[in-house]
Amino acid sequence: METGSFRGFEVRLEDPGIAWITFNQPDRLNGMTSGVKRDLVETLTQAQMDNAVRVIVFTGSGRAFCAGDDLKAYSEGMQADPGLVPPIPPGHDNAIGTYDGLRMISQALNATVRSIDKLTIAALNGVAIQTGFTLALACDFRIAAESARLGSATLRFALLPDEGGQHLLVQHMGLAKTLDFVMRKRIVSAAEAHALGLVHEVVPDDQLAEAAGVLARELAEGPQVAMRLLKRSLYNAAELTFEQACDEIAAKTAVVDHHPDARDGVAAFVEKRQPTFNAWLEEAG
Repeated sequence: METGSFRGFEVRLEDPGIAWITFNQPDRLNGMTSGVKRDLVETLTQAQMDNAVRVIVFTGSGRAFCAGDDLKAYSEGMQADPGLVPPIPPGHDNAIGTYDGLRMISQALNATVRSIDKLTIAALNGVAIQTGFTLALACDFRIAAESARLGSATLRFALLPDEGGQHLLVQHMGLAKTLDFVMRKRIVSAAEAHALGLVHEVVPDDQLAEAAGVLARELAEGPQVAMRLLKRSLYNAAELTFEQACDEIAAKTAVVDHHPDARDGVAAFVEKRQPTFNAWLEEAG
């Protein structure tokens, strides 16, 4: 995958296969534009197809993870700055344009985060609102700094959580808590978010990067084939009947059971040693 600086974010790759995506416009609270979102989709597509990438970490710079869409940048045309993908109109100039813009750009980013099989972590260094909040909810793991604040609060502007946030909130909290959260326009502390089940862990601000790195390395060193198939199976299970979920994981098990990682995992247990996973990735590299 491409590393370096792009529209609104930077990408770096660390061993063993951890891609760090850092939002780098702190003066704008890392607000997003259509161009940033399209470049993120391209970056994630590259990461999905690159054997060198095992885990993806999102984080921000300054006081915010991402405080939502950068409305000033939209009005100034900054979404058309040169990037990984050529500029297109951002839409939203009429009703069907808003529908198309959401489906093809804004929602596409969160759908991509959810659809890739490599594990994702949101390291929430500060404010995560609307677009940033939904992106974090789309990730597999969320670690928040103590000073972080999270919420949708779109009703403060008589707007909707239109990037898939309503679905993700119901998945994470259930219907009753989601109704309270969105209808009362709540923006909560990291501790409150943890109590609601919106984040997995809260750490001191100066320990966020370290905590995210520890988790990323743990995930990156695990058996990648089994973990990626299990991730997909778990998300599928949330939507399937029990019978369908059993059939779905049986098909994936037919792949995993015959993979070298599984053979070495079983042998290591018998031989009382640590297994050696991901030799196929080393060979592919």
